[in-house]
Amino acid sequence: MESKNEADIYLENISKTFGVIVAVQNLTLEVKKGEFLTLLGPSGSGKTTTLRIIGGFETPTEGNVYIQGTLANDLPPNKRVTRTVFQDYALFPHMTVGENIEYGLKFQGYSKVERKDKAMKALESVDLKGLYERKIKTLSGGQKQRISLARALVTQPPILLLDEPLGSLDEKLRERMQAELKSLHHRLGITFIAVTHNQEEALSMSDRVAIINMGRLEQIASPKELYDKPQSEFVADFIGAANIIRGTIIEDETAMQMLISNGIEFHIPKTVELQQGENTILVVRPERIGIGEKKYKNSFNVTLKNILYKGMCYELIVSLDNGQEMRVITGDRSPVDANSYGKKIWIGWDEADTIVLKGE
Repeated sequence: MESKNEADIYLENISKTFGVIVAVQNLTLEVKKGEFLTLLGPSGSGKTTTLRIIGGFETPTEGNVYIQGTLANDLPPNKRVTRTVFQDYALFPHMTVGENIEYGLKFQGYSKVERKDKAMKALESVDLKGLYERKIKTLSGGQKQRISLARALVTQPPILLLDEPLGSLDEKLRERMQAELKSLHHRLGITFIAVTHNQEEALSMSDRVAIINMGRLEQIASPKELYDKPQSEFVADFIGAANIIRGTIIEDETAMQMLISNGIEFHIPKTVELQQGENTILVVRPERIGIGEKKYKNSFNVTLKNILYKGMCYELIVSLDNGQEMRVITGDRSPVDANSYGKKIWIGWDEADTIVLKGE
């Protein structure tokens, strides 16, 4: 972790309460200069409150906020080097696109010519050149989102805060805007901090993702590390699809450690060291499970309960002999036919593809 003087944003033991409600609990977080960090978590987890504390719209009950090495607890939003793009765009409907973008520049002493020049450049940066004279009410949702971005970028902030920036867009437009935001970040080289509850959005856009749950930081890492090496059951289950298996550690006759769960034994990676009888959780990603051959140490003859077609893949729901259901994701060609419901099939996975977490 960088020091508070080196990071663009450094939150030190931040807590925020609203009456008896604890929104953020003892959260320490650093944001590196020039990175795209996303705060990800379920509704009510404290991620938006954290962003508002960074932007100056909320004051922490406890802890300190450092922005580019300077203590900023008492600085109002307009005195910070951050700019915020709100979920509802917060555009003036009676103004033109150009007037919306230039609004903040009026208070910074720029001439009319300078304001227009900066607004045109900001529009070009979000690929909306030519909309300067358009009325806000004539724009699509995606265009309004980019106008909101342009208005924030026109003052050239070193740190841009995005509050659920794509939350109100339809799926196809949201996917396109994910790519545009990531591209914009690379072009500008400034620090982006976004809030979302959408996993795909966070994983596809971010350099790092901070998982927040019940006001606490669960884990912060690159998207791939969060997916491959979650540090808690919450992170494993929240990021992507996961099969969760609970049991206790045993040793077989060769002193090899395994997990036993309701009478079924599962092989675990040799690198994992656990104590005999210790409560343990196994996480197996559905796409890591193979079908049709008994070729893995973890191979099981299961009952096929359901086949779900997802377009790019098939999802199978299977049941182990102890009644536990598991999800299996395959390619776009189903490995089983439509008459296989209720029949037995083989599934299996390499023990190295098993994520092992300590149970409670």
